[in-house]
Amino acid sequence: MLVCSRCGMEYPETFRLTCDCGGTLLVEREYYDFFGNLLPYLDMRRYLNFLPIGGNYLPPAIPAITPVGALQMGSVIALFKLEYLQPSGSFKDRGTYVTVAKLMEEGITEVVLDSSGNAALSMALYSLPAGITTHLFVSYDTMPGKLSLLAKLGAFIHFVDGDRMAVHERAVEFAESEGLTYVSHWLNPYFIEGTKTVAFEAYEQVGLPDYVLVPTGSGTLLLGLWKGFMELKRMGEIPELPRLIAVQASGYESLCKRSSEINGFADGIAIPEPPRVDEMRRALEETNGLCVSVTEKETEEAWDWLRRAGFLVEPTSAVVLSAMWKLVETGEIPDGSKVLLPLTGSGLKLTEGI
Repeated sequence: MLVCSRCGMEYPETFRLTCDCGGTLLVEREYYDFFGNLLPYLDMRRYLNFLPIGGNYLPPAIPAITPVGALQMGSVIALFKLEYLQPSGSFKDRGTYVTVAKLMEEGITEVVLDSSGNAALSMALYSLPAGITTHLFVSYDTMPGKLSLLAKLGAFIHFVDGDRMAVHERAVEFAESEGLTYVSHWLNPYFIEGTKTVAFEAYEQVGLPDYVLVPTGSGTLLLGLWKGFMELKRMGEIPELPRLIAVQASGYESLCKRSSEINGFADGIAIPEPPRVDEMRRALEETNGLCVSVTEKETEEAWDWLRRAGFLVEPTSAVVLSAMWKLVETGEIPDGSKVLLPLTGSGLKLTEGI
């Protein structure tokens, strides 16, 4: 069932973004026997028994199980989860897969989405073979490489002159005026069901990490990881939750104190007013987590290190490494800790054109 995070109202599992009270929704189900219910696939279908979708309506495109690169970095073990190797080049494929499956199940064939680039690319890629028409709202500042790919995927691209919040508002207006389904990954409970599989995979690959550092703007990956590890705990697979660290771009913080210094380099998390901020705070509270803000200079330094180490990622991915350096230096992350670092988006989309 869908449960409102504000008032507790319950709804059937249809495609719905918010409660009648305006609160956000999460899928709530009871699961048992994690390893006993895994399916023999070498892709995300492995976790179908833990997802609110049926086997009759699945997108032809399928997210991958991504590898983990383990590196000893000083006194800690850094576990780099290579989410940028997904088909569209970002972790958002996981949420898109579950979303498109739900749309197919309900016969929805035309949708609206706003994005800084990665979510739009993911929706366009998975919708194309599923026969779903996509209207994608992006800023004029979106990276040219991402726009070039979008144009090749048959999406209708709508440009908005304004920041990320303005893009969001215009997409909502268009969906309402045209009578189309708005599939915002910020609000969509099925998107979070997809991102929770990062926790399942990481647990299978490296066991329970001590810390998980997450690039956090809208919070879809932070909440997915929290939900995934929470479900593993409820199934009796893990004794406790890892500490979640929300890493935010300076000047756009919603969980940390807002800084006057703008980090324009980490554009993927430049979301100062996410609708799920109360749930994000809950995730940090329940995991004894915290928020770390990263400046543009710190992001650039970490991005350069990752590139030289062989990780071809976009700048937003680098904030987790910068935050880890800070927390190790202050002693917040103690010696010997296992630290999971999802690298969320591919650097190949930084090119001017394809």
